Amino acid sequence: MPVYNAEKYIQLAVDSILEQTFTNFEFIIINDGSTDGTSAILEEYAKKESRIRLISRENRGLVKTLNEGIELVTAPLIARMDADDIALPNRLREQFNYLALNPDVVCVGGDAIIIDEDGRELTILNTPYSNEGIQQEILKGHGALFHPAVMYRTETIQKISGYDSNFYPAEDLDLWLRLGEHGALANLNVAIIKYRFLASSISGQLATRQYAAARASCEAAWKRRAVSGVFEATGDWRPTGHVSSQ
Repeated sequence: MPVYNAEKYIQLAVDSILEQTFTNFEFIIINDGSTDGTSAILEEYAKKESRIRLISRENRGLVKTLNEGIELVTAPLIARMDADDIALPNRLREQFNYLALNPDVVCVGGDAIIIDEDGRELTILNTPYSNEGIQQEILKGHGALFHPAVMYRTETIQKISGYDSNFYPAEDLDLWLRLGEHGALANLNVAIIKYRFLASSISGQLATRQYAAARASCEAAWKRRAVSGVFEATGDWRPTGHVSSQ
């Protein structure tokens, strides 16, 4: 979990991982030069919880932080998490079991309950579940996977050298495209995370740059795969499936 100035939500995020029904994990948290009260909160957690491995250092940015985390991992599976979201209790168990039963799948996500800044549940956003459906979406510029809700195989993510800073702030879309060339992608047909929409998010602040990076990542994938693609994304490329009111 990369963290930067997340004091308002960090306790909810950390607690949601520590309270998982699946308990056999190392929780790597990289504090990327936070300047608010985040550091003190995380230090208290690290003192009390042996599963937490806390790294605090100067700010290096999201992509470098993500790749640093990947390099530190010794387990065969990596679960991504963001500091302002909330993992539902069975998230890790559901994803671990799925990957154990589906060795061809290199990355699995799931549906998300969308919440606002105050934690109010707004909708459930459903994702495509099959590899074919996900691949079709990402090749058109739609993410089809919630970045803080995925679990991927360490061997595969290290093989492709993790995230590519050239495609920031669409580094996750580029990752799905490259992962999808080394194995199958999937989503669980169940909500596994509460995904917080914030006005201060990268999507809101860097929309134009994000759009350009998303298109560039698709164009690179079309070339690698020798296919003629059509870029359809007009804004945020996150999952755009069926939305159910709650």
